[in-house]
Amino acid sequence: MKRVYNFSAGPSMLPQEVLEKAAAEILDFNGTGQSVMEMSHRSKAYKPIIDKTEALLRELMNIPANYKVLFLQGGASLQFAMIPLNLKKKGKAAYIDTGVWSGKALKEAKKWIEVDVVASSKDKTYNYIPKVDKVTGDYDYVHVTSNNTIFGTLMNTFPDTAGIPLVCDASSNILSEPMDVSKFGIIYAGAQKNLGPAGVTVVIIREDLIRGPEHPQGDLPADLATMLRYDTHAAEGSMYNTPPCYSIYVMGLVLEFVKKMGGVPAMAKLNGEKAAVLYDYLDSSSFFKATVAKEFRSIMNIPFVTTITDAEKAEAINKKFVAEAEAAGFVNLAGHRLVGGMRASIYNAMPIDGVKALVEFMKAFEKNNA
Repeated sequence: MKRVYNFSAGPSMLPQEVLEKAAAEILDFNGTGQSVMEMSHRSKAYKPIIDKTEALLRELMNIPANYKVLFLQGGASLQFAMIPLNLKKKGKAAYIDTGVWSGKALKEAKKWIEVDVVASSKDKTYNYIPKVDKVTGDYDYVHVTSNNTIFGTLMNTFPDTAGIPLVCDASSNILSEPMDVSKFGIIYAGAQKNLGPAGVTVVIIREDLIRGPEHPQGDLPADLATMLRYDTHAAEGSMYNTPPCYSIYVMGLVLEFVKKMGGVPAMAKLNGEKAAVLYDYLDSSSFFKATVAKEFRSIMNIPFVTTITDAEKAEAINKKFVAEAEAAGFVNLAGHRLVGGMRASIYNAMPIDGVKALVEFMKAFEKNNA
């Protein structure tokens, strides 16, 4: 069996050793005679799995003791609603708009809370991160998106929020480099890029932001659905209802892989090296170019386009490149329709050999098509 190099923005590739271990345990996990995907979430066999996954995430991210780790469903998109519903007190929040997903988050939040867009890079099709040193005001929270999957930009520094809870969608760069969790009120991430398979969403939330009858912030509106309350899930250890058991199990295997690789600092070093291989080629090429200025470049998602100025010819070359790349074993390289061109997502699971092989293919394609 020949494995391809999968450059999908999500769901993304998983480490091969994780897939192999999951496959080996698919019929019989740890001598139980059953698969994790058919196991009761309240059984003695399953509890060590979710406990281990949480413990590994806490270790790898240095999550302080006064934060809860929740394993939820609904993707990051459901968090776009849960955040304003749970944090709304004064009735206003600040959003920094850096791409499609931050735009969707603020659009959803407007259904329940007044939203101030304190900065945006929409004016240049989100090809940069607007500089925001400090956010002050009568806000319940400040929302940012740390990495923009579609446009390939990375927020390298976060604003001083003067005590206002900072909320971060870290779906596409969580575990790619260290994050100081203590600077945030909430970090949330869909798993399907760097954490594991689709189906589970991680929410890391400071305990003082969890509102309910037994929490100091007071209760939430009586008509708020039970499943949309953070205190519901915090009180039940993410088991108020059946959690995405198998996705949590595979996430645990991914976290074991990250630990084995040397932890998040080691992954950051490797991710920087991988990104440099591709960016160095793009910066030296006369046929391809990166779409983002150096100071804002993501190390996870790298959009690039051809330098051909004729739109019709450029589109034909794009289609030819994607087709020939797929035939050569490099899949999911088509760019998002809002950016065009191509995009290589090189999450933690992508080996550096995959990036080097892609660059060699691009060099050959450039030579044959320039």
